[in-house]
Amino acid sequence: MSQYAKSTASTYELPHLDALEAESAYIFREVAATFQRPVLLFSGGKDSVVMLHLAAKAFWPAPLPFPVLHIDTGHNFDEVIEYRDRTVAKYGLRLEVGSVQEDIDAGRSVEETGPRASRNRLQTATLLRTIREGEYDAVFGGARRDEEKARAKERVFSFRDEYGQWDPRNQRPELWNLYNGKHRRGEHIRVFPLSNWTELDIWHYIAAERIDLPSLYYAHRRPVVQRDGMLLAHTRFLELLEGEQPVETTVRFRTVGDATCTGCVESAAATPEEVVTEVAATRITERGATRADDRISEAGMEDRKREGYF
Repeated sequence: MSQYAKSTASTYELPHLDALEAESAYIFREVAATFQRPVLLFSGGKDSVVMLHLAAKAFWPAPLPFPVLHIDTGHNFDEVIEYRDRTVAKYGLRLEVGSVQEDIDAGRSVEETGPRASRNRLQTATLLRTIREGEYDAVFGGARRDEEKARAKERVFSFRDEYGQWDPRNQRPELWNLYNGKHRRGEHIRVFPLSNWTELDIWHYIAAERIDLPSLYYAHRRPVVQRDGMLLAHTRFLELLEGEQPVETTVRFRTVGDATCTGCVESAAATPEEVVTEVAATRITERGATRADDRISEAGMEDRKREGYF
C-alpha cells in the first residue's frame, strides 16, 4: 500500500486494510499460478474497480496476466461505459464483452416488456455463454459477503458445475487460506477476492488509494422518478408509469448496474471521505436499498445464483 494509503488508514484507525489488500493479492496470484484461463469481471462498478486496482498492484510491474470481461446489458449508464473504456485504455487491458443484446437478437434470450422490464436477469445466460465460449476456468467477481444473505454463503473459491450452477451445500473447506480449485473440463470456479471486505472497507480503500470512479458514485444533479420506495434515474431506458413525473434532485449511486433497476439515494457526498461518513451511518446494504431486482423475495438472489448469476 502506498505511503498515502498507510497514513490515511492510520487516520481512520483501520490497519486491517493492509491485511485485506494482502489477502486479495494472494488470491489473485494463486489463481494466476494454478488456472489456465482466468478472467476478471469488470462492469465499471466500484467493487470491480477496486478489484482491478488490487489485481494491477498484485502483478505490478508486469501487466495483468488475464483479460477483463464486461457482461453488457445494453442498458448501461453512459458514464459507466465511458469510464470502462477509459480504464481499459489506461491499463492496456484486453476487454472481452458479452452482449445481452446479441443473445436477444439471436433468440437465445427473451426480453421482458413493459415499464418494469429489466435485462438484469438476462445477464446470467450471456455470462454462461461467454464463459463457455472463452473456455474460462476461473472467473473473478467483486461480490462481498456483507451484500446480502446468499452471497454470505459463498466461499472465496466457489465451484460451478458444467451448467454454471452453484450449490450452496457443495462448498469446499478453505482452512488456513488453502483453496481447492480442482475442476473438470467444462466446470469453472468463481473467485471472490473481496469476500472479506465490507462496503465501508471499499470506500476507505478508495479514499486511501485515490482510486478514480465513475462520476455516478458522487453527488450530482439528475432527473429521477420515485418508484417502489426507490429513486430511479430517468434515462432513455426507463419507461414511465402512468402518473409518474421526473423531478431533479441531488443524488449519488451506491451500486451501479442495469439502468432500469438500479436506484440512487439523495446525498450531498461529493468526495470519498464524505461517502465514508455517509456509509458508516447507514444500516441498509447498497443492494437492498438500490437494486429493484434484488427485492423479489428473501431467497431471490440465492435462486439466481443457483442458475449461474454472479
